Amino acid sequence: MRIATFNVQNLRLRGGRLDGARDGDDPRDSGADAVRLDPLDRRLTAEVIALIDADVLALQEVFDAATLDHFHDAHLLPLGVAAYPERICLPGNDGRGLDLAVLSRRTIRQSRSHAALTPRGLGLTAEKPDDPLFRRDALRIDLVGVSLWIVHFKAPWPDPVAGAAIRRLESEALRKLISAAHGPEAMWIIAGDFNEPEEDGNLTLIDDGFAVDLWSRVPEAERWTYRDPDSGRLSAPDRFLASPALAARWPEAQPVPVRFGLDRAANPGGEPRLPLVGRHRPHASDHAALILDLPGL
Repeated sequence: MRIATFNVQNLRLRGGRLDGARDGDDPRDSGADAVRLDPLDRRLTAEVIALIDADVLALQEVFDAATLDHFHDAHLLPLGVAAYPERICLPGNDGRGLDLAVLSRRTIRQSRSHAALTPRGLGLTAEKPDDPLFRRDALRIDLVGVSLWIVHFKAPWPDPVAGAAIRRLESEALRKLISAAHGPEAMWIIAGDFNEPEEDGNLTLIDDGFAVDLWSRVPEAERWTYRDPDSGRLSAPDRFLASPALAARWPEAQPVPVRFGLDRAANPGGEPRLPLVGRHRPHASDHAALILDLPGL
């Protein structure tokens, strides 16, 4: 089985067309010229997914199920991508409607959102105990042989200190959910955008060996999926965390970043890019995709 995770940067359907891979905080991404690049962005997003050819694809920043279906039918299938008959995008807590989603060629036995969960409901202490725990969601997907938990934790902006505290709470909540759902020999993976600056040291999910960060199997220089456009700093917000049992069963399994769709400015090693990619835009996303192969599953 090949599993992938990909933050597709603001994938939203409006009036029959998709928004491009752009945010509202960069002047280059506003105005008529920026809008004209939107279809090229989404062509590149689809091309990256076609290259990945994952059996199961965890997505972040998808607006809703209609957006997911449109992208699948109008952008993926015309490239000759094998269909993903299982498609899920459930409403989360992001105020802009950017939700978690999954495309799967494997049968999904069960899916479950935890967007409505509160600290009080999970027995956790928090300043606002009745507010939603997760800034987006923690989406559980049960497949034959493995469970996938998809996340997109709170970003460090606009307040890095407050953001770190929220991510810590999200991490504690997810650990508690997984502990309640799975036994010690269970096969599970947490995939997604953890928004975790390395200096925060906030990934409590890997404390005490609860989960294994599979980036640890990759040479340090290769551990990046995002380049900060202001500082140029490389980071690895996108990750796979595996249960100890799964990590032991596949001791050679490691994440592989797919950076073909990143802008050409995010290219310190001179890696190849897809032909349409520009210095800033068009691009597939501001994040690289990440793939993980589990042979025999």
